Amino acid sequence: MQNKTREWIAANKKKWQKSFFGGVRTIACSMVLAFLLSQFVIANAVVPTGSMETTIKPGDRLLGFRLAYVIGQPHRRDVIIFHAPDEPDGTPYVKRVIGLPGETVEGRAGVVYIDGEALDEPYIKEPAQDDFGPFTVPEGMYFMLGDNRNHSKDSRYWKNPYVAEDQIMARVLVQYYPKFQIFD
Repeated sequence: MQNKTREWIAANKKKWQKSFFGGVRTIACSMVLAFLLSQFVIANAVVPTGSMETTIKPGDRLLGFRLAYVIGQPHRRDVIIFHAPDEPDGTPYVKRVIGLPGETVEGRAGVVYIDGEALDEPYIKEPAQDDFGPFTVPEGMYFMLGDNRNHSKDSRYWKNPYVAEDQIMARVLVQYYPKFQIFD
């Protein structure tokens, strides 16, 4: 009886080893893939404040696509994840692109003007109470505003009001918590 048990263990030892090391290899490959995705393809952000309400609320979790601007440029109204110019190594910010390179941005009586033309903004919570600008956006830079204009620390108030292209981490694609929402 002991011989049969030993024979069975010996016969199945290679299967167990192969299965064990196959599982370890699968876990290691998954970890490497997750690391590469998080560093080079996907950016994760948690929104700490109400500066983007009603579009995004405090505590919402977002996924951004890091490769969105490798070929193209940010567009007006894109919601992006970036490092604020006054805090380049700080917490990532989430705001909306309003001013593009070479444009003049100004706010008067609750309306944002781009090069003198009123901007249609159906996404804002309420019009801004304060006037601002004019700001002329330098080449390679962007002017950002939160959707909740009266409660947003954004380009209007930063010491360095413009976000450089290399400070942009990702374009927001989806909100995945507490509800699922796709951004276009």
